[in-house]
Amino acid sequence: MKTIIHLENINKKYQNGIIFNQVLHQFSYDFKESCFTVLAGPSGSGKSTLLNILATLDEPDDGKYYLDDKLIDFSNTNALNNLRKNNFGFIFQSFNLIPVLSACENVELPLTLHKKDHSQRKEISEHALTLVGLKDKIHRRPGELSGGEQQRVAIARAIAANPKIVFADEPTANLDKKNAENIISLMKTLNQENGVNFIIASHDSKLISAAKELVLLEDLSSQ
Repeated sequence: MKTIIHLENINKKYQNGIIFNQVLHQFSYDFKESCFTVLAGPSGSGKSTLLNILATLDEPDDGKYYLDDKLIDFSNTNALNNLRKNNFGFIFQSFNLIPVLSACENVELPLTLHKKDHSQRKEISEHALTLVGLKDKIHRRPGELSGGEQQRVAIARAIAANPKIVFADEPTANLDKKNAENIISLMKTLNQENGVNFIIASHDSKLISAAKELVLLEDLSSQ
């Protein structure tokens, strides 16, 4: 199976006063096509840091990152912005929806970066919301939706531009048990039936159990 992301000897540490905390040490991994990969580990193990590096939102201290066999240059800000726009979708722990916009308008907003006209954006947004089971609620604002429905809108927004990979940071953390299970089921369906690649940082045991691949990180500060 094709490798979409190859990480080679990634290191990352943070300075806290005079203390340096090593979060990732010589981390190497291949993320394959059709992945549903969960990054797991105790608090402080570096799963969110790793997710942010994978999403090019954070820069490793050293090591190599290849996307589709191309080495990523973290010093080129414009290239990174274009890379994220054209390849990545994002789901956050907090839904980050704009309260005054409808579900459709929230999904449509990032598509303005892709030079599509209003009718195209509307069609794509409605299709994405249909995929996540919200066809009948496209005109509702976030305050008129449940927490689970708001996260579905966030997932629709993440997949609308047909990204290569969707990165999710604790996507079930703010949901009750039933809604969390529904969101996990939805993401698995999108992975299996629509070919969406997911890389997820989570401590949710049900999400960990649903993973195709589990990357278990250790708390280096405790060693």
